[in-house]
Amino acid sequence: MIMKTKTLITLWIIAALLSGGVFFIKQSQSGATKEYTKRAPGQTLLADFSADQVTEVEIAGSEGSTTLLAKEGRWTVKERDGYPANLSQLNGFLRTLSELKVTHGIEAGPSFAPRFGMDEKASSPESRGLTATLKDQSGKELAKVSFGKTMDSVAPASPFGGGASGRYVRNHADDSGFYAVSELFATLAAEPKSWLSEEFIKVGQIQKISVTQAGSEKNEWEFQRADANAEFSFTEAFPGVKVDLTATAPLKSLFSFARFDDVLPASEVEKSLSPDQLRKALIHTFDGMIYEITIQPKKTLTSENTSSPESYLMTVDVTSDLPKERVIPKDEKKEEAENAQKAFEANQKSLVATVDRLKMLKGRTFEVSKFTLDALLKNRTDYMDKGNQNKAASPNSPSQGNAVYTQPIEIPAGNPPKN
Repeated sequence: MIMKTKTLITLWIIAALLSGGVFFIKQSQSGATKEYTKRAPGQTLLADFSADQVTEVEIAGSEGSTTLLAKEGRWTVKERDGYPANLSQLNGFLRTLSELKVTHGIEAGPSFAPRFGMDEKASSPESRGLTATLKDQSGKELAKVSFGKTMDSVAPASPFGGGASGRYVRNHADDSGFYAVSELFATLAAEPKSWLSEEFIKVGQIQKISVTQAGSEKNEWEFQRADANAEFSFTEAFPGVKVDLTATAPLKSLFSFARFDDVLPASEVEKSLSPDQLRKALIHTFDGMIYEITIQPKKTLTSENTSSPESYLMTVDVTSDLPKERVIPKDEKKEEAENAQKAFEANQKSLVATVDRLKMLKGRTFEVSKFTLDALLKNRTDYMDKGNQNKAASPNSPSQGNAVYTQPIEIPAGNPPKN
């Protein structure tokens, strides 16, 4: 009986020790995972933040900063002389920031910022990160947030692929720690050109187009066509000169998908110009749009003062000479006339709106790639049909496509064609 009692007591003691050990382990684990940052997982990073009150956004990085300002109902880029900002991109950033939720917090003071790629004294983008400061109309700071390393860049590679995705951020008004969020903010940048509106010319249905010789007012070439489905041909200013239809084909879609790389501030324009290489292009479309364009190689800002063949400067002025009335075809029926008139008026309204919208391009100097302007940079001989040059006519010589054999042609006065 005594042995049974001792055994029972021993078992109770063992059970108590085991229970205490389990409790201790649970408490230790709980303490290890408990977060002491102000924001808990699932909460928004910025409490009581309203994107509607923001009228100024400054984004700073290792190589400079960009300031976006709301003026007279529109957003502009300060470093580009108030050029319109990319509203879609900016609204997306503000909306994402206002709804940004914490994945988890890391308790650490501001001095630990370099470890998360948010060292504001660093010179490299990887160590500096980006800092966005948002203010209201009175200049009051509404929020200041730094964006550091992505979690992919610090997490060890997994043999199974995948892994954490997101970025470390810091709310400067919260000194309790740093936070991991699921957003990467991949389009966030401190370069002014990254925030410019992408609105640009999209030329369609070209009727007539001419380009001057480099550094001259004389036309290097001039084309026209009868309708939007016809091929281009040299105008009467170049009698007897036939075109290479393969070479002129790209002119039909000229500027259809054009984009610019940057807008030069006025302070940088003059020192970047190459006046001796200036060309002027004049484009008329069948719907009455007129585009006056200048192009020239961008001068590199080096001691050699040379021109870059891959980067060009371009100016644009868009006006219109819209038809006052619709051309009425013969035997047009009444019901057809009504629909056609409505379509004509709607198209006129759209064209007027386009001209008004593109007024923001006037007086600006755009930096564009050579590829965008390639068709305008060609010389006259690049567009000429080589099949009819210096070929004597022969009664037995048949026409071969566009190459019609004629007497030797006479090139109009001006600079001689370049081979």
